[in-house]
Amino acid sequence: MDINIPRDRNGEYEPKVIKKYQNTLTQNMEEKIISMYAKGMTTGDIESHLNEMYGLDVSDSTISRITDKILPIVKEWKERPLEEIYAVVYLDAIHFHVRSEGHIVKKAVYIALGIDLDGKRDVLGMYVGENESAKFWLSRE
Repeated sequence: MDINIPRDRNGEYEPKVIKKYQNTLTQNMEEKIISMYAKGMTTGDIESHLNEMYGLDVSDSTISRITDKILPIVKEWKERPLEEIYAVVYLDAIHFHVRSEGHIVKKAVYIALGIDLDGKRDVLGMYVGENESAKFWLSRE
């Protein structure tokens, strides 16, 4: 989207949504869209939020295309090498209310957190399950 920014004789105008000398909206908006997506908003929620806040008509497919840019980063994180030995490993779950097939349901996100021999914490994995149970950990490879 091309934007014509008006001139300001004294240079005192400081825009908020589109910064000075920025001629496209995508530079800043993509970060906001990815942030909203990471916080659990659906593409439809993001679309309506952008329309309410900024008066922008951004389609679901455009939002999906933007959020798909983080998939290689996620893949790289999932395939990163882990330490061979962890001094401590925590296994826990956090419960979230999520929308599933038009209903709000409670899901558990299982988290495996390791602390290596140098004291550095590392998220070893995150998995989504129906509810917290020791049986879940027994079913993991």
